[in-house]
Amino acid sequence: MTKLFQLNSEDDMEKVVAQFQQIAQKALQEYDLDGEHIRFNQLSDTCTFVIETEKDGDYLLRIHANKNRNEIDSELAWLSYLHEKMDVAIPKGVECRNGSKTVSIELANGDCVFVSVMCWVEGEHVDEKITEEQVYKEGVLLAKLHTVSPDFQLPPEFARPIWGEDSFKQSMTRLAEHYHRFLTDEEFELYQLAADKILTGLSKLDKNSSNYGIIHGDLHQGNIVFHNGDPRPIDFGRCGFGYYLYDIAHTILGLFPAQRELVMKGYESLRKLEGDWLSKLESFAVMVMIENYSHHASDPRETEGVKKEQPYAIPMVKNYLNGKSFLFPSKAVK
Repeated sequence: MTKLFQLNSEDDMEKVVAQFQQIAQKALQEYDLDGEHIRFNQLSDTCTFVIETEKDGDYLLRIHANKNRNEIDSELAWLSYLHEKMDVAIPKGVECRNGSKTVSIELANGDCVFVSVMCWVEGEHVDEKITEEQVYKEGVLLAKLHTVSPDFQLPPEFARPIWGEDSFKQSMTRLAEHYHRFLTDEEFELYQLAADKILTGLSKLDKNSSNYGIIHGDLHQGNIVFHNGDPRPIDFGRCGFGYYLYDIAHTILGLFPAQRELVMKGYESLRKLEGDWLSKLESFAVMVMIENYSHHASDPRETEGVKKEQPYAIPMVKNYLNGKSFLFPSKAVK
């Protein structure tokens, strides 16, 4: 199944989407959705389709190529918990006819993939049009997620990824294979030095309920939609165990420095950060940036975009290595 995600041309893309659409159509036969119409949405770690129904609105169908059933069921259990505990619209799994929220679809070669269907979360991306109030509310949203996390009782066989030293080492291994597409050898050496510093820092961090738990894991600006001015989180496909500062780093990395400060003020309106959180957050920000490049480096569709980001990324790495604060206009958020 993994091979279906290896794209080298637009023709490959069309073939892959056509294959997945057949899987989606087969999976829909297991659900009671009224008068559905299916359209392709996105291909990344999962392939997703929007399901439009006549009476019940839209749904998101996800085809999971590289996850086992436990991982998917665990994500859906976490989402059900958030749905109950938060005053925020949260994606929620839909049961099929047999009561399960995960459907297994057998392929012609004997392999199988898992499919899940989610209730659609209404809202729109705002991108560069985001207001100061909306950015502040993103911080509040993060704090709400982290506030309810410690009380979640892990179900039996709960399985979600751990975002930390081991996962970051894997990212660096992938980056080493493909960095030549967008970095010089000298630039990659800087990335390696930054990775060593990050790993040293991670090894010294304590894990406790105030700084570590189940996190979204990928709450960047593309995974936040706004409805009536309020942010809603989507795409929990990377949810797992990690530091709350790591979660915050995903959100602020795509924002301007002044906007990042507003996120932190919104966050601290509900959850106060303690100790030397700023230097740790900057370390996580570089970690997230490197992970992003590792993820996209092997995809030829992403190469040019990653190249264009390096004039901003390299100075960030250099500042981090030299101990110069770089996330905010000032060294401290007040």
